[in-house]
Amino acid sequence: MSLSRTRRTAGAIAAALALTAGAALPAHAEGTTGTTATQHGGSGVALREVMFVGNNWDGTADVIEAEGDFGRIGRVNVVPDKEERLREIYRDPVRLAFFLGVRQGPGEGHDQFVDDMYATPDGGAMVVSRPSFADVVSIDLATGRLNWRFPVSGFRADHMAVSPDGTRVAVSASTSNTVHVLDITTGREVGSFATGDKPHENVFTDGGRYLWNMSIGEVTTALDAPWLDWTKGDRRITVVDARTYQQVTVIDMRQRLDAFGRRDLSDAVRPVAFTPDESRLYFQVSFFNGFVEYDVAADKVTRVKELPKNPATSEDRTTWVNDSRHHGMSMSPRGDKLCVAGTMDDYATIVDRSTLRESPPVPASKPYWATVSGDGRSCVISESGADAVTAIDFTTGRKVATVAVGDHPQRVRIARVPADWTGPAASG
Repeated sequence: MSLSRTRRTAGAIAAALALTAGAALPAHAEGTTGTTATQHGGSGVALREVMFVGNNWDGTADVIEAEGDFGRIGRVNVVPDKEERLREIYRDPVRLAFFLGVRQGPGEGHDQFVDDMYATPDGGAMVVSRPSFADVVSIDLATGRLNWRFPVSGFRADHMAVSPDGTRVAVSASTSNTVHVLDITTGREVGSFATGDKPHENVFTDGGRYLWNMSIGEVTTALDAPWLDWTKGDRRITVVDARTYQQVTVIDMRQRLDAFGRRDLSDAVRPVAFTPDESRLYFQVSFFNGFVEYDVAADKVTRVKELPKNPATSEDRTTWVNDSRHHGMSMSPRGDKLCVAGTMDDYATIVDRSTLRESPPVPASKPYWATVSGDGRSCVISESGADAVTAIDFTTGRKVATVAVGDHPQRVRIARVPADWTGPAASG
């Protein structure tokens, strides 16, 4: 079924994601500009806007200011149950094999303890996906202790997305080709659906009516030559009804890229960004230093932008982390600028969406993600190679701030926490 036909029969499918930057705001979708004024959660507690930074190899999450100097406020241990989990894993030969596989594969020799994070609507807890432990947990921000734990199917948890109302969180179970949708407060599963191979990015769209999943296929093998692309598996976008979790449509980007004349590009859709009016989707693909523009209503690729290569970057694809030459995108709240993380090329740049002209590159060490600051003025990238996050002004394209964080920061998400919060009282 074509996407345009699906729109007529199942309603408009569009997305409000501001790119690789994820908003953990329960009141509005990713890509919108948050307010830094004090607000109140459902319990009446005054809340303030912050950013969660997941330090994947540390097993911690830093909480930083959402704008200004982006100073660090506090730190959360996201593996307070580490010893218990490790005992379970080492007693199970199958789980141990996958645990070590995650370490040597996507973990680049390190355990992956935090992939993605969101806040509960009341600001009282951080919900975290933990790849090496194949689970999602809720951590009480006051005590540092676990509220609940949900083991995903298979052996690895990956990217998440929170519904616009903040009540549900979707998580990719990457080895079982499944997305689980959980009640963010209780951890109870409210639905699930099947995906292509290795589900990755998740996006709630149309005010929470639909949920999109992008599967990226196998990215940890050395079979990276173009003629071996068939070994990467079934890569597709799966769109489901976010109330029933029944499939609405499947979008095969291989067909759309071929029709545009770009058979050379991978169809593994990585980080994405939708325009504010949900009419265009911008996405990165494996092995490519650039991004693709897709017209949602017309169901076709309309433009491809190639960004500069770093002469110091090896052209050996097997040296690129998890097949991703560029990994991380966000869009300014007005929809006029894109922020692109050139992961393996060690820079980030701001791109004018109308002309596709890029600003001078901002040097960055293996930037892995991009999101939008609380005031909407800056793109915030995680420099996984420098253990820092850096803010880049959308208007000028220049760096405005850098703050040190933990080991190998990856995902950065906007969230709300109690206004007087400075860190958990206990480590769990």
